[in-house]
Amino acid sequence: MSLAEELARLQALHAQGALTDTEFAQAKARLLSGEASSPTPALEAVTKLRRHRTDRWLGGVCGGIAAATGVESWIWRLIVVAMVLAFGAGVLLYILLWIFVPEDN
Repeated sequence: MSLAEELARLQALHAQGALTDTEFAQAKARLLSGEASSPTPALEAVTKLRRHRTDRWLGGVCGGIAAATGVESWIWRLIVVAMVLAFGAGVLLYILLWIFVPEDN
């Protein structure tokens, strides 16, 4: 989104009453100074998520999550196994991550 579009969106939120005058001024100042474009730590972790090539048992999903979060891969494997045993949704989640998360270079 361009700077003009972002400013127009902020103005629309302010006009609707979703932002107070102070919040609008702070958001506008952050946007104009370039601070608003810096991603949050959670977004950075998601964008650097890649399936691991060497730390893998099946598809490298748990190894990739471990590399992105800093938690050991065996812990993620236990979590996935627990989700499979408890809810059955762990299988679907693992398959979706295997399909949609790109492999590490």
